[in-house]
Amino acid sequence: MSEILFLDGAQTRAALEPRRVLDAVATALVAIGRDEVSVPPRIAAHTPHGLLGAMPGHVPGLGLAAKLVSVFADPARPGRSSHRGIVALFDETDGRPLALMDAEPLTEIRTAATATLSARALARPDAGRVAVVGTGAQARAQTALLAALDPETPVLVAGRDPGRAGSVAALHPAGRVAESIEEAVRGAGTVFCCTGAVRPVIRRAWLAPGTHVSSVGGSHGPELDADTVRDATLFAEWHGAATTRPPSGAHELQDLPPERSVALLGSVLGGEHPGRRDDELTLFKSTGHAALDVAAAHVADAVARAEGWGTRVAM
Repeated sequence: MSEILFLDGAQTRAALEPRRVLDAVATALVAIGRDEVSVPPRIAAHTPHGLLGAMPGHVPGLGLAAKLVSVFADPARPGRSSHRGIVALFDETDGRPLALMDAEPLTEIRTAATATLSARALARPDAGRVAVVGTGAQARAQTALLAALDPETPVLVAGRDPGRAGSVAALHPAGRVAESIEEAVRGAGTVFCCTGAVRPVIRRAWLAPGTHVSSVGGSHGPELDADTVRDATLFAEWHGAATTRPPSGAHELQDLPPERSVALLGSVLGGEHPGRRDDELTLFKSTGHAALDVAAAHVADAVARAEGWGTRVAM
């Protein structure tokens, strides 16, 4: 009989130590770039009201895990959807179930970690001020991670609701609210776009030469206009971001001309790709990847066991 460690939402969030998650996600991205992971195509079961998606993955040295996530309309927020789920971690050598944890905080921080790694690898060394576009859970996770890693660089937050933007900006010691998305983006060296947009919220004309844009939202439509995509050097977690249709692929990267290539962020982190060249516009488009869930689950399990958190359940 084996034991499985159960972590509730608060325990999962507490166990996702930011710097350790950043390191584990970097390891997973490099493994993706080197084709060392095992991640099958995403699948989903559909109901009249929503879907249940399944995303298993294996990363050597980090583990074997699967995320089950439901996506249903949220009656409290018309036009928006709720995402609820669990992540199960297994021993990669003998297949024993090790831990069960809340998918929501795990997905938030691994996405923010991936976006942050893209900025570290692709933004100019003198990038300066940061813009965060969005006021939802992912914008909050991104701003909180920036605060933990770099509390001094100014962060300007913009969104449709000034009150919500203020609550996001308050998560960072150098955060403040912009009057508009355009104000936040103009003059920013790094732009994190974290919205539920169904049409572009970023315009090419707002982006200065040498800007790095990290776009992690837009599950229901493009966050970025076609001119931004046209002019940028493109990066993603996996090649399927451009070769598969949404929602597994990115809206912005569909039907690219044959001469356009999308480099893998992991190849930059691993030294196989040079990354930025001079003052070009760089764009990292995230669609998520199961290997990143494995990385974050590995950290949560290790930290929780070291701290004695969670409930052990006999299987």
